[in-house]
Amino acid sequence: MSQAAVRVAMVAGEASGDLLASQLIQAIQARLPEAVFFGIGGPKMTALGFDAWYPLEKLAVRGYVEVLRHFREISGIRRELKRRLLADPPDVFVGVDAPDFNLAVEKALKRRGIATVHYVSPSIWAWRGGRINKIGAAVACVLTLFPCEAAFYERKGIPVRYVGHPLADMLPLADGRAVARARLGLGANEAVFALLPGSRQSELHYMADTFIETARRVNEALPAAVFLVPLATRETRILFEAAVQRCQARDLPLRLLFGHAHEAMMAADVVLVASGTATLEAALLKRAMVIVYKMAPLSYRLMRRMAYLPYVGLPNVLAGRFVVPEYMQDDAQPEKLAPALLELYADNAGRQHIGQVFREMHLQLRQNAAEKAAAAVVDCLPTEVRRNVPAAA
Repeated sequence: MSQAAVRVAMVAGEASGDLLASQLIQAIQARLPEAVFFGIGGPKMTALGFDAWYPLEKLAVRGYVEVLRHFREISGIRRELKRRLLADPPDVFVGVDAPDFNLAVEKALKRRGIATVHYVSPSIWAWRGGRINKIGAAVACVLTLFPCEAAFYERKGIPVRYVGHPLADMLPLADGRAVARARLGLGANEAVFALLPGSRQSELHYMADTFIETARRVNEALPAAVFLVPLATRETRILFEAAVQRCQARDLPLRLLFGHAHEAMMAADVVLVASGTATLEAALLKRAMVIVYKMAPLSYRLMRRMAYLPYVGLPNVLAGRFVVPEYMQDDAQPEKLAPALLELYADNAGRQHIGQVFREMHLQLRQNAAEKAAAAVVDCLPTEVRRNVPAAA
C-alpha cells in the first residue's frame, strides 16, 4: 500500500513571501514528490500546484492604519482558515513571514499538536522585541534569513535554524552592469539611476510624487541622466503614470519598465529605493543606494515609538551601521534626496567601497536557503510521517 501524501499548509502574505514559499515548495517537492500544498499564496506558488484558498493580495496590507481599514475582512479570513485547518489538520504548517496574521494561526494549531514552522523571523531586532515570547508559544521552529537573528531565539530556548537568504542564492556575485546596460540599450558611460518606489499600491500613493520630483532635481544637475522605473504590476504602473501627469513631468527621461527590477538596479550607478526587500536586492547587486520610506503619519508615529535601532533599511541593519543613507517620512523630501543621490554618483571610490561591503554581506547570506529550509520543515513532520521520508541526496 502506498503511503499517504504529506500535506503542507502554507500562508504567504505578499510578493516576497510568494517567492520564498515557491522556492521552499520546489525544495520540498524534490524530497517529497507527492506532497500537496494548500492555504494562502500567490502566483509563483500556484504555478507549482499550490491550492490557494485565498490570494495573498488579501493580506498584503501594510501599516497600522491600513490594517485597521481591512481588519474585518482579514480577521474573517484567518478565522475560516483556522477552522478548516483544525477540522482537517495538515502534517505541518509553514507561515511565510506575515507574522501579524500567521502567529495567531500557528498558536491555535500548535495547541492542537500540529507542527508549526515560521519562515522569516519577525523583526524583533528592530522593534517589538517583546514579541519573541509570543513567537515561542506559536511555533515548533523559526527559520531565520539573517545570521544575527538566531541568538535572540537561542537565548529564549526557542528552536531556530539560520538558513540564509534565498535572494543571496539567486543573485550573482559578479557585477552584471555591462550585461544589464546592453540589454536595456544603455551606454557604458551614461549616468543611470534606478527608481523603485515600492511594489504595493499604498507605497505608490505615498511615494510616487516624491520620487518623480527627486528625479526632476537630479535631471537639472545631470541633464543626460536616465531614470529606470521598474514597476511590479499593471496597477502600480497606472498609479505611477498618474503621478507623472500630476507632477507635469512628461518631459523627464523616465523609462518605465514592466518588472525587470534586477536589470534596472544592475544597470544603475545609484538606486533610490523604498525600504523593504528591494533594498536587500540592491545590496546583493552591489549597488549604492538611498533608502526612503513614507507611510500614513499615524502608522509611522506608532512604529517609531517601538523602534530602537537608528536605522531601518536592511543593508544598514545587517551591517550594523549606516553604509548607505536613509530618509524616512518627513525627511524624505526631494530637496534632500536629490543631493544624496548626486553625492553618491559623484563619489566613485565611495561606491566601490559600498560594493565591497555588500559583496561580503552576499557571501555571508548565501547558504542554499531553500534546501536548508526544506530540511527543517521535514524534520518538523510527525515522527510516523518522517519515517517514510527518503533521506536527502
